[in-house]
Amino acid sequence: MATATLLSSSFAMPAAARRASPSSSASLGFATSQLAGLSLSAAAPTSTAAAPLLKRQLQPIVARRVCPFTDKKTNRANKVSFSNHKTKKQQFVNLQYKKLWWEAGKRFVKLRLSTKALKTIEKHGLDAVARKAGIDLNKK
Repeated sequence: MATATLLSSSFAMPAAARRASPSSSASLGFATSQLAGLSLSAAAPTSTAAAPLLKRQLQPIVARRVCPFTDKKTNRANKVSFSNHKTKKQQFVNLQYKKLWWEAGKRFVKLRLSTKALKTIEKHGLDAVARKAGIDLNKK
């Protein structure tokens, strides 16, 4: 209770946050949310404004230009001219669409992977590399 009075004196909290019952907020160990002015509890959100936020969070995040097997990403580097003037440039990963035969599934799997991952798959096998990367080939 001492922290709630300390917070309310140092920050301008909305009235809804100050009226929040300490039993519901103490169940999670939080006092209150200072940004939204709502108390944090384990109950499902009842407002309609929070519904679009939940819908956006449930969609999978698709990372572009990232190899799923090796986690190679775009690199930021300097482009150096003859006069030694440096400007930023991006070095993209060499991603290729490939159809690979998956022996355990007895079918072809179409993947977008880097050429380094392709060499690794040729050396160790598709199952071993996918297992190490945590990729489920049944989904694809």
